Formats: sequence, C-alpha cells, structure tokens
Amino acid sequence: MKITSALGAIGVAALLAAIPAQAVLAQVKTVRVRGTVVSLEGPALTVKTREGDTVAVTLKPGWKVTGVARAAVEAIKPGDFVGVASLPTAAGGDGAVEVLVFPAAMKGTGEGSYPWDLQPGSTMTNATVANAVADVHGRTLTLTYQGGQKTVTIAQGTPVVTFAPATPDDLKPGATVFVPAEAGAGSALSAGFVVVGTHGVAPPM
Repeated sequence: MKITSALGAIGVAALLAAIPAQAVLAQVKTVRVRGTVVSLEGPALTVKTREGDTVAVTLKPGWKVTGVARAAVEAIKPGDFVGVASLPTAAGGDGAVEVLVFPAAMKGTGEGSYPWDLQPGSTMTNATVANAVADVHGRTLTLTYQGGQKTVTIAQGTPVVTFAPATPDDLKPGATVFVPAEAGAGSALSAGFVVVGTHGVAPPM
C-alpha cells in the first residue's frame, strides 16, 4: 500500500480536489477529517479531530496512504501546477494559508477554484502558475485555471509541501492526518486515502 509513484499520488490528489459537481452527481457528502491518530486496527482508523471529537473511519479495501514533504516556495515557477488554500486579504487578492506543489505528472488534477473548509471563508485553487514574483513580504503568484484567474500572496512561513512516500506503519498514535472521507448512513465514515505527517511535516490541507 506504499505510494511510490506519481500514479498513486494522482489518486490522492483527485480525492483532495473533491470536485463539487461530482459529489452532487454521486450524492456523496465529503467530510474532511483533520486531526491525530488514536489507533489503527485493521481497517478501522480512529482519529481525534482538530475540533476535539473522536471519529472512526473505515478504510476501504485497497486503501492507500501518502505523506508530505517540505517544498521550497522559491522554487515555484511559471508552468508549475499548485493547489493553494487561501483567504481574501484586505489589500485585495488572496493570501495563501497553505500550498501544495503537484509533481509534473499530476498537472491538471482537480483544476479550478472552489470553497474549502480549512478555515472559515477559505477556498482551494488548483491551477497553473502564470507568474511568480518575489518581494519583501514573500512571493506573489498569478494562478490560471479554466475559466478564471487568481492572484495569491504567499507570506513567509506559509506551509509549502509536496507529496512523499508513506506506509501504514506511519499511522501510529499521535500522527497528524488529513482524511477525505465519505459520509454514509448515520455517522459512518469511510475513506480510500489517508494523508499522514512524517518526519515532522504535518499535512497542512
């Protein structure tokens, strides 16, 4: 179940995108679970969420896990494909809350800009970098996607990551996770992917 190729990461990124139209068509509600691992017993993953609740997620047959690694904001250049969670700023445009740099093979994954629940009022934009300008405050990106364009400022200290290999052994108690889960009957949650923090890098999604 170790993700060692871009193909495996593409599956994770597709789920991260959580395209609203697809969710509506499939009548599936996405619940993004963020928190720390309490336990993993067979397919049963128990997570203490950032809100303080404890939830159980049933991992689907063939489920996969991926990690994240730090990436350099200075290395982001025109033509790169990124996923940026952001919030509007008083000065105009958006300020990044986190940045995911996709491997080249994953360009176009979940392209678009849509509401995101990392913070109240945040959006997720998966787009191509048209321009990248450094300034004293950080870096400003111009992002283009089908039907739109957005300017995002990345302040110094903003988490910037890319995908990295991980195994189920990394899902140990206390590990930070991001789980894009599906809500079933009652409070049941299931998922086919888990993003876990490794080597001191937590999933910022």
